[in-house]
Amino acid sequence: MTDPPPPTAAKPHSSSSCTPLEQEVLDEYARLLANLQKLSTSVSTLADRPTAEILDGLRLLERKTSLVCTLLKASVYSIVLQQQIYGGDDGGGEEEG
Repeated sequence: MTDPPPPTAAKPHSSSSCTPLEQEVLDEYARLLANLQKLSTSVSTLADRPTAEILDGLRLLERKTSLVCTLLKASVYSIVLQQQIYGGDDGGGEEEG
């Protein structure tokens, strides 16, 4: 598959045929085109990589994500438990007195 020729970047026109708003829109379209070309290049690069390599990377990412999730749950549980312990001590003392 052959790549299309690179587009020329939109340059501001000095002619009065474009209003400033129209020129901004044209510039945004030029940026969008550049971003889409970068995305196309990235997708093409990923498509050329072996599937096993991609799967290994995703497995590693999944392990790291699950570890972070587990640590977050443990931290939340610890905070809730500490609040219950401290809240129970304060609340018990007030009820008795």
